[in-house]
Amino acid sequence: MLRPNTLALTGLLALLTAIGPLSVDMYSPSLPAIARAFGATDAHIQLSVSAYLIGFAVGQIVYGPLSDRFGRKPVIVTALVIYIAAGVGCLASASADMLILARCLQAIGASGAIVLARAVVRDLYEGAHAGRELSLMSAIMAFAPILAPLIGGFLQTGFGWQASFILLTAFGVCAALAAAFLLPETLPESRRTSLAPHALLASYKSFLADRSFRAHLGIVCFAYAGLFAWISGSPFILQGYYGLSAFGFGMAFAIGSMGYMVGTTIAARTVVRRGLDRTLGLGCATLASGGLLMIAALAVFPHQAAALVLPIAIYLAGLGLTLPQGIAGALMPFPHRAGTASSLLGFIQQSSSALVGVGIGHTLAGPWPLAATIALVGVLALVMWSGTRAARGII
Repeated sequence: MLRPNTLALTGLLALLTAIGPLSVDMYSPSLPAIARAFGATDAHIQLSVSAYLIGFAVGQIVYGPLSDRFGRKPVIVTALVIYIAAGVGCLASASADMLILARCLQAIGASGAIVLARAVVRDLYEGAHAGRELSLMSAIMAFAPILAPLIGGFLQTGFGWQASFILLTAFGVCAALAAAFLLPETLPESRRTSLAPHALLASYKSFLADRSFRAHLGIVCFAYAGLFAWISGSPFILQGYYGLSAFGFGMAFAIGSMGYMVGTTIAARTVVRRGLDRTLGLGCATLASGGLLMIAALAVFPHQAAALVLPIAIYLAGLGLTLPQGIAGALMPFPHRAGTASSLLGFIQQSSSALVGVGIGHTLAGPWPLAATIALVGVLALVMWSGTRAARGII
């Protein structure tokens, strides 16, 4: 078993967390090809992204309470088994609707690994040190959204859309074996809680009654919505409107994703010195700057894909600064119910992003709705950070 406070354990948690972006970003270059293969519209196939988010949200609300009762490790392994089975279902899909259903089930499996990796961090760390650990995990994990679309574009060009799901299923098998044999149990028996419905309801009410939880939750949701607007709309806009190939889209997506790696790396190195809230504020300002720059660039260079790609790199740098600190801040008040708190946070975060994805899916005629959405949520994240300082205990 890996020991706490080691880079090896951080790497394993990052591996588990990487399942999320890998499962979305690797097949993104194939979305137009999948639409053609099944004779479906772009908006119909885009529902596979939204269905993934919905499944991810539903799964998170379940896994946290289960892990608070039975421990982190067995629940993580079970979730990964579901992920593997659903990956086989994606490969066997004979229609767009079958694929959408399989993607929803795949997300239910993936969500367990991600929400419980956060809970493990909360089991082991406090305050800015939890933010640093989440940032370090995110910095390692940031290679996933950079490499995944490149790999996905290569696989689509050479082998077709099924190849990405073969690789994702194999990754799930590796993650399940690593969790089963290397992950330590971080929740002792003495800290495990009841699964009784009234106890869960009381927990959820206490989370939502906490002003700091609500403030951090709002920041996380606005920041994350911009990411999934980009994930939902960019395959169709960059390939359909700007004419990029599947591999060209993968390159463009990877360039944007490098911003996330930069943001998480800066956060991991500075959050203990600067503190959670100052790092969070810097992230929100960067989110707003990236979104507004996208509007300006699109107005000046409407026929250049770079008008979207370069500003999204800035936005995603802001996300890398914001997301780990927002999650750490939301979970801090609840050390004995970290799994359940992480579940509620993830459920609301993913559900709101799914709604944004559905909206983007019906406005794919051009780049302006995508850019406007990203700018709006970036500005709202900054406004939320500025307007909730008292709620977050900042004077």
